[in-house]
Amino acid sequence: MVNAVSLRKLSKTFGKTRVLKNMDLDLVEGQFTVILGPNGAGKTTLLKLIATLLEPGEGSVLIKGLDAAEEPEKVRREIGMISHESYLYGELSANENLRFFGKMYGLEKGELEARISSLLKEVGLETRADERVSTFSRGMKQRLSIARALVHRPSVLLLDEPYTGLDPKASSVFEKLLKSPEFGQSTRVMVSHDLERSFALCDRALVLKSGRIEYEALKTDFTGFEEFKEKCAGLLS
Repeated sequence: MVNAVSLRKLSKTFGKTRVLKNMDLDLVEGQFTVILGPNGAGKTTLLKLIATLLEPGEGSVLIKGLDAAEEPEKVRREIGMISHESYLYGELSANENLRFFGKMYGLEKGELEARISSLLKEVGLETRADERVSTFSRGMKQRLSIARALVHRPSVLLLDEPYTGLDPKASSVFEKLLKSPEFGQSTRVMVSHDLERSFALCDRALVLKSGRIEYEALKTDFTGFEEFKEKCAGLLS
């Protein structure tokens, strides 16, 4: 098995608070891993470190064998991130937002324009392509943020509470894309509080608590959701 993400002795401190503590973790290529844990466990910090949005205090982050500290630009081209934050520019249109991010990731003009057209159709925004994002509803912004994260065909998808704020249409679009042939083989890492959805999607589950991995298991270790729920519930309090 090939590791898409490898973390070694990873720690992160904010002020006097050590949020992550000497973490070692390998995420297998193509695997869907869900990260559970109580508030303040360090889940979002962990995703931001993998995404190079934060720098580690100690330790290393390797994505597809690339060291995030030494080759951050190459690492970012491998990563897409979807969260409750849209990371969109309100003064730009949907087209302009996707064009900006596509160019940032190094997509050639012809490929990028075809990609933008395809994604806007996938997320149901093709008729609003030239409208400013500031005029969009919350659900529309979330659908566009899905397109933004996928525009460069990332091999690693980071999902930070991705269902927060999604309307039913956006949720349906998201799950369809997540399971599509193009992204179904990507390495997916999701932070969530939703145990039922987590169990339905994941291949592997981790419970993070006080900056450490408290528990981990494969989905195949459980007879079903009720056993998974019973095991995790006590660890999440």
